[in-house]
This record gives sequence, structure tokens and C-alpha cells, in this order.
Amino acid sequence: MSRSSLLACCLALLTPLVPLAHAADADRTHEYTLDNGLALIVQEDHRAPTAVVQIWYRVGGAYEHDGITGVSHALEHMMFKETESLATGEFSKIVAARGGRENAFTGTDYTAYFQQWSADNVEESFRLEAERMHRLVISDEEFDKEINVVLEERRLRTDDNPQALAMEAAQAVAYQTSPYRQPIIGWEADIEQMTAADLRAWYRRWYVPNNATVVVVGDVDPEAVLALARKHFGPIPARDIVPPKARPEVPQRGTKRVEFGSDKARIPFMVMGFKVPVLTTARAGGEVEEWEIYALDVLAETLDGDASARLPRSLVRGRELASHIDAGFSATSMLPTLFYFSAVPREGVSLAELEQAILAEIDALKQEPPSSEELARIKTQVVAETVFERDSMQHQATIIGSLESVGLDWRLKDDYVDKIRAVTREQVRQVAMKYFTPDTLTVAYLEPEVAP
Repeated sequence: MSRSSLLACCLALLTPLVPLAHAADADRTHEYTLDNGLALIVQEDHRAPTAVVQIWYRVGGAYEHDGITGVSHALEHMMFKETESLATGEFSKIVAARGGRENAFTGTDYTAYFQQWSADNVEESFRLEAERMHRLVISDEEFDKEINVVLEERRLRTDDNPQALAMEAAQAVAYQTSPYRQPIIGWEADIEQMTAADLRAWYRRWYVPNNATVVVVGDVDPEAVLALARKHFGPIPARDIVPPKARPEVPQRGTKRVEFGSDKARIPFMVMGFKVPVLTTARAGGEVEEWEIYALDVLAETLDGDASARLPRSLVRGRELASHIDAGFSATSMLPTLFYFSAVPREGVSLAELEQAILAEIDALKQEPPSSEELARIKTQVVAETVFERDSMQHQATIIGSLESVGLDWRLKDDYVDKIRAVTREQVRQVAMKYFTPDTLTVAYLEPEVAP
């Protein structure tokens, strides 16, 4: 029996267990709201004496405006510095001394912080996070040092990385009014002009209990966790939150293109992005139905789910036009997003040739949606990935926190498999026809150039 056949058999055995796993997750997950508005979600997982504690603030790159882009990410850096009772760096030293690990990340829609350690350290997480939620000290001296670290991070990850620059350019060109046109790390000029006062104002505006969700997954007792949350977060007062004004994307009137060269690029690179809705769009009503989002997810798996998907099978191995190709989108963004294709052509193949080949594969999908066999493989793959992901406490907490932070119910994670199973071949074809059109497309070409 081949490895793929064996995997298919194993996955078939796993599939009937998934609805039971969904029910178990729902039974083990408990939701609370403190008097000051802080949301607490606790999911029991008693397989190991460990716990993940995450705190999510509903603020990120999409909340910013011109002139202060990157402020959410810069504030994330400063959250590891000084508080009224902790010296700079002491937070991380405490976690390391207890054998834990901690970090943070900023996205377009949220900023999140986490610790992962033994379950008896949950109270220490709460004590530390409550301390920096309302007693952070942002000194001019510490800021002046750390903003140089942020600038260096931008140079390393974006300015000196031609493909990252191409992605950033494609995003900035694709969106005209949506805040998603701004890079999360910020534009260089905005970072250079940022001040400690900017961060202090941003911190006071958004870092409040009624704008936060605490997620705990692990070997814990929910009622005991609730008592600890009340002890450490309960005394922090809520504050009025004024959300940013909506900046909806204006209709696109044709394909947008950007072409540029870089003496740091060694190979050509291409980005294509089609504007697509997300679950928050569908749940807001209007012309987008919820099944469309799950059909787009199946479409992504059809094109680039694994080595047997259409793009790698046809363009990488078959016709040998690309050496690498990726496709996909995030269904759980706060705002409508881009369904991305990124590709590197084989030597001797132009970017224009590769673009036309990708568009031809999309047209073929519109004419010939995934076969019954393709659809069965995709659905089995999704079910398997969902089952395996449940082994990670960190992953489970991240799903819960990200859904809640964009305004979606965390229970959607338990419906995901059933929603994917319900997608039909015709629905995949319909979303390809509806959303993959020239009027929603942006293309960016990156070509190597010789330095003078």
C-alpha cells in the first residue's frame, strides 16, 4: 500500500470522530465577562499539566491612519519594557526562570501576547499581564532605543527583502481606501517620526479591559481561572472606546499593475491578488452569503492545498513554468481581503508567461470545478488537519482569540469541518466566476536589475 493510500485510510477512520471532538470542545470551553468588560474564555485540556495564556487587544495595523502607521507594532515592543513595578526586561526574565516561553505578535486586526508554561503559573500570567495592561511606563529614553530596533526590523524583513517589498507594493496598490493598504510594521517615514507620546496616547486609548480578550487553554479549572481573573484584572477600570471611522474600499474599475526592479533581487517574482470577502462580510448581510467563504477556502485547497493540487501539479511539475507557487487567503480577517497568488518562474520563463498560465488555470477551474475525487481528497485533508491541530493548545487558543478579536464567535471553529463538507463543486465554480475577475485583480512584477 502506498504512503498516500495509507494516509487516506487513516483519515477515513478519523473522520467520524470529528463531530464528537466538536461537541467535546464546546463542552470544555467556558466563556465569562468581568464587570469591567474584559472577556475571558477558558478551554479545558487535561492531557498535560501545562497551559497557554493569551491576551488579545482589539487594535492593530488597520486601526491606524497616515502618519502613525506602525504604532501598534511599536507599542508591542514597549510592552516588554518597564512598568511601575517591573524593571525593563524583568517580565521576560520571570517567565524564563519558571521554564516558560512568551512572545507577542501584531496583525492588521489585533495585537496578542502569550505565555506557555506549567498550569500552576496561570496566576503569574494574569499578574504580569494585568500589570502591563494599566501600569506600563513608556519613557522617552527607552523609546528612543527601541524605535531603532523597529527600524532595523523593517530594513531586515522588508526593505532588504525584495519579495517582501513586492508583497507590500501589491497590497498598497490593490487597496485604495481600505486601511489594509498600510504595512503592519509601518512606513519608514512614519516610524522615524514616531514619538513616545504617540505610543502613550495609543496605549491609553486601546489597552483597557473592555477592549481585551483573555484566552486560557490547558490543565485548568475554569472557575478557579475566573476567580484569578477577577483578582488581577477585575480592579482595572474600563474606559470609553471610540472606534476608528470606517474606511471601506471603493469599487475597483480594472486590473491594477505595478512593476519595479531591485538590485537586491536574484530571481524574478510575481504577486497576484483578487479582492474577496471574508466571514465578517458575510455575517454583516448584503450580497455575500456565508457558504461563499467556505467555497473560497475549498477553492484555495483545489489550487494549492498540497503537492497534488492543480497549480503545483500543472505549473511546477507538469509544464515546468514555475519553480515555486503559493495561493490562499485568510477567511477570518476583519475586512475584505486579497486572495493571493505568489510565484517564481523557472529560468527562461517570463513573468508575463507565468501570469497567463495562472489565469488559464483559474479559467479552467471556472469551466471544470473540482471533480468528486478532488473534492473528497480536499475535504479529507481539511478534516485531518483540523483533527491534528487540536493537539496544540497554542493553536486552539489562537483560533479562539483571533475569531473573537475580529468580531466573530469563537464557536465558528467547531462548525468549520461541517461547513467545508457542505461545499459543492458548483459552489466552487460560482465563487471563482464571481470573484476572480479582471476588475478585482492587482498584479505586481519584481525583476532583478544590475546595480550600477
